[in-house]
Amino acid sequence: MTCRIETGSEAGHEAVYLINDLLLITVLPRKGADIYTFIHLPTGIDVLWKNPIGLWSPGAPPHDGYGGLEFMANYEGCWQELFPSCNDPSEYNGRAIPFHGEVATLRWDWETIMQSDDEIAVQFTVHTKQTTFRLERIMRLKRGESRLYLDETVTNVGAFPQHFVWGHHCVVGGPWLEPGCRLDLPAHTIITADPMYEPQTARLAAGQREPYPHARGADGGTVDVSVIPGAEAFSHDDMYITDLDEGRLAVINDRIGLTFSLHWDHTLFKWVIAWQPYGGGAVLPPFKRMAHCLGIEPWISNKHLGAAVDAGEAIELAPGAQFSTQLSAQITYTGGK
Repeated sequence: MTCRIETGSEAGHEAVYLINDLLLITVLPRKGADIYTFIHLPTGIDVLWKNPIGLWSPGAPPHDGYGGLEFMANYEGCWQELFPSCNDPSEYNGRAIPFHGEVATLRWDWETIMQSDDEIAVQFTVHTKQTTFRLERIMRLKRGESRLYLDETVTNVGAFPQHFVWGHHCVVGGPWLEPGCRLDLPAHTIITADPMYEPQTARLAAGQREPYPHARGADGGTVDVSVIPGAEAFSHDDMYITDLDEGRLAVINDRIGLTFSLHWDHTLFKWVIAWQPYGGGAVLPPFKRMAHCLGIEPWISNKHLGAAVDAGEAIELAPGAQFSTQLSAQITYTGGK
């Protein structure tokens, strides 16, 4: 099969499909350029988790219990870009920066920039509203490769310097994420918040800093966080992982022989946020209907923009300046045992 680009819709949202002989990638440009599917065609497995509440059509009322967070108003799971902030709402230069930044809730423009039998490339572009950035994401597929390339460039189009932090909110799940799957991550340090977001179902102890992958459990024991538990865990944790040796992680299912991996510049994205609502343990709104999934999220900083600026962890761009990086995501399939 040759590479190709198709268009269509998903629940009323415009969809762009990037397809080669091994992958089918769905992007929703008018909904934050969300990456909605990452399907391995030989097996039919979509590695991205879908929120059981579903993808609602444009203009539908927000999900109940979303707490005023626009990011959560129609959160379908899958993979979002977080820019120019991650984590909690913030204030920057007197402007309100929403939860998980601006671009995940904005409309992006898109255009095909390469289309041949051997390679396709689509550019997605967005301008922020509360800051003066243009963010460009070029997504590429090549024939015979089960890897998606993301070439990204930030430009400060304003007249004054601007700061940003950045992250990718990629959440995996579905039937392939089963008990015994492994998180392979060359890191040294685990940190948890104090207090935890949902202490009643937290599997991990609050306020810890421990060597990866062995965390202190809420019950006083030790938890190997590199092993994915089953739904019986009924837990909900956020875990900040840092001191990375490399910019890569992999979620591995040995039983079916499938690995999903992310690759990035670890001198830029120095943190991995592992969001872990295992088995429906997220019981507070807006997460109470969520199921079994794992967030694998490279971030520049574990702080929102205002706090990252104060800590010297944000990146500053002069007027007209650009900043570029590349990420990729890959499925490796060797067949089951």
